Amino acid sequence: MTTIEKSVDVEVPVSTAYNQWTQFESFPRFMEGVENITQVSDTRTHWVTSIGGVKREFDAEITEQHPDERVAWHTVEGPQQAGVVTFHRLNDRQTRVHLQMDYEPETLTEKAGAALGIVEHRVNGDLKRFKEFIENAGSETGSWRGDVPREPQAGEGGHRMPPGGAATTPNPGATPGVAGPGVTPGLAGPGTGGPGGATHRDPLS
Repeated sequence: MTTIEKSVDVEVPVSTAYNQWTQFESFPRFMEGVENITQVSDTRTHWVTSIGGVKREFDAEITEQHPDERVAWHTVEGPQQAGVVTFHRLNDRQTRVHLQMDYEPETLTEKAGAALGIVEHRVNGDLKRFKEFIENAGSETGSWRGDVPREPQAGEGGHRMPPGGAATTPNPGATPGVAGPGVTPGLAGPGTGGPGGATHRDPLS
């Protein structure tokens, strides 16, 4: 399993940065290799990606989400990946967005890309493009402020990690999944994808 961690500081309030990240259908506007994302349910998104000439489709599920704090996800099929994006208030007008992503390179090309740092470079580029996107927009294109508690893991009983805790790989025992970061091994996770009703979404033209 390969782990990537990247951060970017954006010149918008934490609520603006977080709200925009919940608009998963807008990810193709700033994520390289992401062709389309469809909101399937409050906690599931369907991804279509094209990276290195290889087209893939898979679903990603939100495993934990807390407004202005974090979005964690994993894939439920396809490329193995899991990740968490956390949002840290630096001041009233500045936020640090931190992405941690774990993924399993499958093909020889993906393994070579991981070894050469190509995926890490792509993730870094996705975060920089997110920064440009939200700063140029000046405000979020939509929002979803729902809360998704993390399911207790074996041995944890009914206790769950408090919101805003240290960024750690979510649901370590589950099949890993997307970036969405949004970002896939071609993206970033970051990420990410996540909940949200259609009335809150930013439809792509």
